[in-house]
Amino acid sequence: MPSKRSTHFILVSIFFISMHLVLIAQNNGTLRGVVVDSTSGEALAYGNVLVKELTVGASTDSRGYFLIRAVPANRTYTLIVSYIGYITKYISVTITANRMTHLDIALSPSSIELQTIEKVGEKVVETNATDIGLQRIAMRDLEALPKGVETDIFRSLQYVPGVRSTGDVSARYYVRGGTSNQNLVLLNDAPIYNPFHALGMFSVIDPEMINNVEFYKGGFTSEYGGRISSVLKLITKDGNKNNYGVKIGASQMTAKAMLEGPIPYGSFILTGRKSYSTAILKKFLNEKNAPIDFYDVSFKLNYSDPDFMPISKFTFHGFISGDRLTSDDPYKEDFLWFNKVIGFKWFQAAEDSPLFFELGVYLSKFEGEVDPKLSSAKRKNNDLDDITLRMDFTYVYESKDEMGVGLKIMDLQSKLFLNNAFGAASDIGSSGTNISVYGKYKFLRYDNFGADIGTRVNLTRLATGGSSQYLFEPRISLTYRIFPELAVKGAWGYYIQELTTLSDETEIISLFEPWIITPKYLEPARAIHLMGGFEFDVGENLSIDIEGYYKFVRNLPTINNQKFFNSDPDLIPGSLEAYGGEFFLRYRFSSFNLTLAYTFSRAYKEVEGWVYYPKYDSRHTGNVFLEWNLGNNWQTSIAWIYSSELPFTQSIGFYDKFYFEDLYSAAPIFEDYAPYALLSDLNLGRLPDYHRLDLNLSKKFDFDFMKVYLDLSIINVYNRKNLFYFKRDTGERVDMLPFLPTATIKVEL
Repeated sequence: MPSKRSTHFILVSIFFISMHLVLIAQNNGTLRGVVVDSTSGEALAYGNVLVKELTVGASTDSRGYFLIRAVPANRTYTLIVSYIGYITKYISVTITANRMTHLDIALSPSSIELQTIEKVGEKVVETNATDIGLQRIAMRDLEALPKGVETDIFRSLQYVPGVRSTGDVSARYYVRGGTSNQNLVLLNDAPIYNPFHALGMFSVIDPEMINNVEFYKGGFTSEYGGRISSVLKLITKDGNKNNYGVKIGASQMTAKAMLEGPIPYGSFILTGRKSYSTAILKKFLNEKNAPIDFYDVSFKLNYSDPDFMPISKFTFHGFISGDRLTSDDPYKEDFLWFNKVIGFKWFQAAEDSPLFFELGVYLSKFEGEVDPKLSSAKRKNNDLDDITLRMDFTYVYESKDEMGVGLKIMDLQSKLFLNNAFGAASDIGSSGTNISVYGKYKFLRYDNFGADIGTRVNLTRLATGGSSQYLFEPRISLTYRIFPELAVKGAWGYYIQELTTLSDETEIISLFEPWIITPKYLEPARAIHLMGGFEFDVGENLSIDIEGYYKFVRNLPTINNQKFFNSDPDLIPGSLEAYGGEFFLRYRFSSFNLTLAYTFSRAYKEVEGWVYYPKYDSRHTGNVFLEWNLGNNWQTSIAWIYSSELPFTQSIGFYDKFYFEDLYSAAPIFEDYAPYALLSDLNLGRLPDYHRLDLNLSKKFDFDFMKVYLDLSIINVYNRKNLFYFKRDTGERVDMLPFLPTATIKVEL
């Protein structure tokens, strides 16, 4: 037992330590602000804010906000605010004890734009950021890439290590061995369920409306749920708060327009895009005409009145897209798809507290239909209605630690009617409500160590009747900076997905993938992510990232190809295993930018004891991208892309199959025979290697009353014959994109 004297000493020590901490807190203040473009008022995401005298700072978030806590009070500091392509600003600011100092900062664009593709928000001040697997992508990065037809966010993701596609004809992407339906696409936090135009060849997202992009390749933290592979978060522009403006543009496929301008205490933006020609699509479809017609429209209204509610922002946004593929031939089926999204968001920062609150309400609707007409195709109808309410709270402590909690309520209804290849009818429709909460704590008090520890808890399932009701999703992400130039990072997480699509593994191009709630006779898909890597900053101009990952998925819903009767299940459980390593190098010097990327990966699926490679499994992928600012508003870039063999199912023979269709036909019976392909085991064959070289040249013409942007690209410069597939009935070879010059023009008034 301790003596009375030692006990007294301990109590006195605790008292003085507590008083010391209180005095320290009373002698500190907090600096908060928002960084925007001086010409338009658009938020500048992932910029750098540094307190010069303390060499501490923060990066702006996707809204342009930053927060620096525990700044010694009663002193005047120099705040350095920088952003690529903008003039660095030096601001004198005095910090008051125990008070919040808020700054509205506007940066002016540079008259001479150098390093125009350098990634916005290089990690200059946040040395302990827990961001493994996260790619922040600026629109200027995408615009510098060579264009297949026009700038496309999804098709550009193939330059990111760990991301695969199955060819030039599809914009569907596969992340670290996961299937395409495991990727969550969020537009202003509202999900887009079918984010593809033109049979999946292009994205429905027009880059003209996007401010910034966050792409999580895996290991994403607990605020995100509902998918088990990746998260693509798209934040749209607010619109010019100072002046009205119009932009019009055209490519060889679409025409587009954007209107933006101020409104009282806010701004608006309206964008629209419409296809007008499908001639260029023949290059994607083996010179065959596709009667594809599509459009997309988006809008956003912003309101922020400091007299009504200080440090708040209200947004109302909407998005509509539609696709029609209608054929004059009555023996060819028609396809129709529609997305409809509407949402409201309220962001609020406490006036004199480091507390942030966000409330969002979203309605997302998808409609899809396959009309067989007189063809042999099967009719499919799919409707999905998603109504979501979410609330998020974030509090930042004096120590720079952060705590986040949130609630999400999603009510979903799905309808699906289809027939399988054997004529068995399925009427699959269900509805349910998912209520989930999350909590996380970020340890950021140490400059060389950061940790994000949290979990999601699913209080209810979409599909009722499952054996598990309360489903936990624990996650952790760590960063330890061994030296200023070297950091080691890691992440582990558990993920659950209750939605799936009916995806046919044998289809070369996935034309229609209807969404459904995982039936109650199946457990939801569950995945484990394990990631680790290193980040090297070799001087000011060279950075290297190396990451390894392992992913295991169980209860993976898979189409039951052995369904013969209505009583047979439509889906059966499978599993997926994927692992690999990624290397990414970026070298920046003056107006010159070079990136190298390489990925080694393996993926396996298992269904009822049968193991096979998924169609997107490529062992080696890589690319080299070089950009050079030539001056005088000229810019050029070159990209070389490589991937090793993709799997395919080989034909091993043919036989004459008798097709009994018309009992009363007068035609000779031998006319009812046709060749029928005999196939080997699924995806045992491998296609040849794929590679191509692309070039881009762009020029901005700056006139007194308008700006004109001209962009010229050449895809597959040396006309590489990249094999796509062989037709099973004729053996004809079908290649991917040939030598293809393209051009786009944009006029800004």
